[in-house]
Amino acid sequence: MLKTLDLRATDDPRDIIHRTVQALVEGEVVGVPTDTVYGLAVDALSETAIEELFRIKGRPANVPLAISVGSRDAAEDFLCESSPLVRRLSYRCWPGPLTLVAPCDSPTSAVTQLPAPVRQRITGDFGCVGFRVVDHRVMAHIHRFLSGPLVLTSANVSGHTPPTTAEGVEAQLTDSLPLLLDDGPTRYGGASTVARVQGNRLEILREGAIERAAMNQFVKPVIVIVCTGNTCRSPMAETLLREQLRQKLGSEDAVRVLSAGVAAGVGSGASPQAVEVMGSRDLDLTGHSSRPLDDAVMNVADLILTMTRGHRAAILAAWPNMQERVHTLRRDGGDITDPVFFHSDIRSPFFGLSQGGFSSENAFCAFDERETYYEESFGTIGVRED
Repeated sequence: MLKTLDLRATDDPRDIIHRTVQALVEGEVVGVPTDTVYGLAVDALSETAIEELFRIKGRPANVPLAISVGSRDAAEDFLCESSPLVRRLSYRCWPGPLTLVAPCDSPTSAVTQLPAPVRQRITGDFGCVGFRVVDHRVMAHIHRFLSGPLVLTSANVSGHTPPTTAEGVEAQLTDSLPLLLDDGPTRYGGASTVARVQGNRLEILREGAIERAAMNQFVKPVIVIVCTGNTCRSPMAETLLREQLRQKLGSEDAVRVLSAGVAAGVGSGASPQAVEVMGSRDLDLTGHSSRPLDDAVMNVADLILTMTRGHRAAILAAWPNMQERVHTLRRDGGDITDPVFFHSDIRSPFFGLSQGGFSSENAFCAFDERETYYEESFGTIGVRED
C-alpha cells in the first residue's frame, strides 16, 4: 500500500529524508519530487531494485534509464575525459532540467563500479549514459546520505503522461509504489530536456524544460578577456575580438565574447579614451557596462585571456582548478600595459593592443589549443546539431 509523506507539512524534513534513504538502501522504489516531473528512484547499486522499477513502470527492457548524481563534480567521476561540449553544458545547465547523455566508455569512469546488470540497464546507443543533476533540495539531501548514484525515471506507467504532482503519481501507481514524497507541484511543470553529446555533435533527443533556442545559446563557446577595472583594455579587446570573429566566421554570435575585471565595480562605462579609439575604427563602445570577474563568469568561460601575468596569477589564486583555461592574451606571456601609464595620445601604443599585444590570431590560437576537438581551423567553430 502506498505511503505518502508530505514534505510541506513539516518544518524539519530530516526524518522524512532518513526514512527515504533507508527505503532506498533496502531496495525499495521511491517516488520523489524533482524540478521537472515526479520521479521513481532506486539505489543504483541494487540490481533487484532496478528490476522492480522496470516492473512498476512497465518499461521495455531495451529502453535505458538515467542516473541521478548529487552535483556536477560527482558527474565528472562518471564523465571521464569528456568533451569540452559536455563540460560546457554541465557547467551551464546543472543543477537543472537537463538530462545529459554522453559516452562513458573510459575504464576510469565510475560507471565501471556499478554492477554489470545495472550498467546494461543504463547504457544506451554508442555506449552513452544519461545523467541528471536535479535542482531540488530533497534530492540533494538524499544524495548526501548515499554512497552511489540513483537510477531515476519519471513516475508514470510507460506510455502515460509523467505527473507533475504527487496526486498524479497516486493516480497511476497507488497499487504498486510503496513510498512517495509530496512536495507540491514541480517547478518547471514538464519533463527535462534530453541532449546527447558525442564529441562536438549535439543531438536533442527530447525538447523539454530547456527550449532548443536556449540550448543553442548554452553550447556556444565563451571567451572572457580580463583586465583590472574592465573600463579600458578588456572592453576594447572584447570589441575587437568580437568584430574579427564576425569577419572570420561570418556570424556575430558563433562565439560569445565577454570582458570582466579582477577589481572592477558594476556598471561603469568605458573610459572616454577607449570609446574614442574604438570609434576611430567604427566600433561602438558606448554601451559597455563593467562587471567583476566572479563565479558566474568563470563557470561559463571556456577560455580566459588576461592582459597581464599578474591578472592570471590573481585568477588562479582564486580559482586554482581553472589553470588549463586561463592564459595571457599575448602568446609570448608578456603583459599588455595599463593605458594610465601612457601619455596623452592613447593611440600611440594602442594600449599595447595593436603592437604585439592584442591579436585575434593570439586569441584564435589560444582557443584552438583548448578546444582540440574542433576541426582543422577556427572557422569550424560551433556545434553540429542533428
